Amino acid sequence: MTKGTKRGVWGLLVTGVFLGIILWGGFNTAMEATNTEQFCISCHEMEENVYQELQDTIHFSNRTGVRATCPDCHVPKDWVHKVVRKVKASNELYHKLMGTIDTPEKFEAKRMELAQNVWNTMQATDSRECRNCHNFDSMDFSRQEERSADSHDEAIEKGYTCIDCHKGIAHSLPEGYDPTEDIPGEG
Repeated sequence: MTKGTKRGVWGLLVTGVFLGIILWGGFNTAMEATNTEQFCISCHEMEENVYQELQDTIHFSNRTGVRATCPDCHVPKDWVHKVVRKVKASNELYHKLMGTIDTPEKFEAKRMELAQNVWNTMQATDSRECRNCHNFDSMDFSRQEERSADSHDEAIEKGYTCIDCHKGIAHSLPEGYDPTEDIPGEG
C-alpha cells in the first residue's frame, strides 16, 4: 500500500468516525427532545384533551410532590423499547397530518380506540412504564388500605398487570366503557 493510499484510508476512517459521532449525537438529541412533556403537549390535540385531564389526577399533583409526565407513562426508559415506541409514533404523526383527531369531537369519537391501543400495549408489556414507579416488590402492603392491599395480593396471585385494574387513572374513560364487561387479565 502506498503512502497516499494509507493516508486516504486513515482520512476516510477518521471522517467516518467523526460523522458517526455527529449522527449518533443528533439521533439521541432528537430522541430526548421528543421525550418531554413540552413536546407531547405542543400539539393541541394532546394539550386540549388528555393533558387537561391529567391535571386533575393524583399523577399530576399529590402530597409527595412526585409528578408523572406524558413520557413517564407512555415512553419506555430503556433504549431498545424507546426506539420501538418512537417508530410506532410515526403512525401518530401520520394521523396528526391527516387531522384524524384535530377537534375535540373527533378526539372523543376515537377515544375508545385510542384508549384500547394504549391498554393493549400496557397489557403486552406488563405495564412496564407503570412499574418504573409502582412495583409490587417495593410496595408495603401493611401501609395500604385493606382493600388496596387485598386487591394487590389478588393481582399478584392471578398475574394481573396495573392496567387491568387502573384504567382511567390518569385520563377520562371513553364514553361507552363498561367496567363490568372488562375482566382483569383480559385487556
